[in-house]
Amino acid sequence: MNQHSEIKRHHFFPVKTIAAMVIILSLVAIVSSAFKIRDNVTGNVAKHEFNKDSVESVKAFMDVYKVLMSPRCMNCHPAGDVPLTGDNSQLHNMFPKRGKDGKGVYAMKCSNCHQPTNIEGLNKPPGHPNWHLPPANMKMIFQGRTPNQLAKQLVNPKTNGNKTLAQLIAHADDGLVKAGWNPGEGRTVPPLSHEEFKKAWVKWITTGAYAPGSK
Repeated sequence: MNQHSEIKRHHFFPVKTIAAMVIILSLVAIVSSAFKIRDNVTGNVAKHEFNKDSVESVKAFMDVYKVLMSPRCMNCHPAGDVPLTGDNSQLHNMFPKRGKDGKGVYAMKCSNCHQPTNIEGLNKPPGHPNWHLPPANMKMIFQGRTPNQLAKQLVNPKTNGNKTLAQLIAHADDGLVKAGWNPGEGRTVPPLSHEEFKKAWVKWITTGAYAPGSK
């Protein structure tokens, strides 16, 4: 009887241990995979260091603000539902409307004139495969916003399309954002290069994404 109990004890203890180890290793693999997925989705934000500094953050945002308020950005972020055009940001000819998805309404779609690439010639429609305004349920208005208002809007998930800070960093390299630096003949580019803009954008976020004062 004692011999049988001894054999039973030696037989089952390693099995339980092995089962526990398998579970632990499986959990480690799942967590590791999740972190890899997160890094892929957020554009490997882990490479950025986050150190809060309100002075440097506000200073960086004021450079960001200059770009976002330039015609190349603001024209597609109007206060109303009609996009703006030109360096003077006037209402778009033919008065196309935003539409539910930001791509126009009925037969007047953005893609009718805005082709996948710029059309050659002075002041011809600039292009991109996914040309559009922000959708109706998340208008992301830049026009008329003060630095304080715009900074708060950009980091608030309720007004920025539910983006995290990591996703905001990655958004600087979005194709439609970068199209602002390739606007076609006859249009001015933003006051900073894309590289300079991205540097200021990342610095603003990684130093705390502070909003300038309300004045």
